[in-house]
Amino acid sequence: MFVKLCGLRTESDVAVAVGTGADAVGFVLTTSPRQIDVDLAGRLVAAVPEHVLTVAVVRGITAAEAGELALKTGVRALQLHGDYPREAFDELADLPFGLIRATALGPETDVRTGAFGEELLLIDSPVAGSGEQWDISRLEDAPPTGQWLLAGGLSPETVAGAISVAKPWGVDVSSGIESSRGVKDHGRMREFVAGARASLP
Repeated sequence: MFVKLCGLRTESDVAVAVGTGADAVGFVLTTSPRQIDVDLAGRLVAAVPEHVLTVAVVRGITAAEAGELALKTGVRALQLHGDYPREAFDELADLPFGLIRATALGPETDVRTGAFGEELLLIDSPVAGSGEQWDISRLEDAPPTGQWLLAGGLSPETVAGAISVAKPWGVDVSSGIESSRGVKDHGRMREFVAGARASLP
C-alpha cells in the first residue's frame, strides 16, 4: 500500500514521515493553512532520501506558475489539485518531474490514471484539505484504474476501513494526522502508516 503524508511543514515532520516508511511526502505551496514558502520547501525536500517521493502540491494557479514552483523546490513530482484541464498537464509534460492529477469525484470525472498524461491519480473529498469524510462507496460504481490514491477524511481510525471499501493502490492524508489545523501530530502520522499497511491482505 503506497502511503503519502501531505502538508508537512517542519524538519521534524519530514524526519518522522521518513521514519514511518511513508512512500511520499507532500509540501503545499499555495494558499492553505499548510502552505510553506519555496525556500523552506526546498530545504525540506533536500532532507528527504531518494527512495521517498517528494511532491509539490498546488491549487488555483496556472500550470506555468506551478511548474516554476516545482522547479525551484527540486521536488520529483507536482500535484495539480482541482479542475486543471488536460492542456495544463500537456504544458508540463516535458519538465523533469512526474505529475499527479488530484480531483474530486464528479459525474464527468475521468477516473483512468494517465488520462491527462499523469503518473498518479488522486481522488479527494469535494472540499480538499478539510478533513471531511465523503461517500467513498461512490467509487464502487466508477472504480478508478491504474495507480490511484484515495484521499479525503482519512485518519488512523478510518484508513483500514476505507481501503477495504475503495481498494485503492495508495492513500493520502493531511488533516487526519494533525493535532490542530496545519500542525502535524507525529504519533498520528505513525499510526496512520501502520493502519494503512495493516490493511493489506
